[in-house]
Amino acid sequence: MDRSTELTLYVAGQTPKSVAAIRNLERICKEYLDSSYAVKVIDLKENPRLAREHNIVAIPTLVRQLPVPIQKIIGDLSDTEKVLVHLQLGDAA
Repeated sequence: MDRSTELTLYVAGQTPKSVAAIRNLERICKEYLDSSYAVKVIDLKENPRLAREHNIVAIPTLVRQLPVPIQKIIGDLSDTEKVLVHLQLGDAA
């Protein structure tokens, strides 16, 4: 990838799905993205107003902010191929 990838993962506390999503995202980034990416994890339990401001309707939700257009995927990110294709990441892009 020659452009920077910016990813934001919205979770709600340390639920099993949230923890799995964080682990799966770390693995996907390590295996499929080069070093030009940034990941932010936002806990909506700590800042619930961000759910409305960022149009988050379910959690966990992963949002690819950059490159545009913005892409979203909901779930624990366990289906690696689905994540790569849907968010146009890594080799699947």
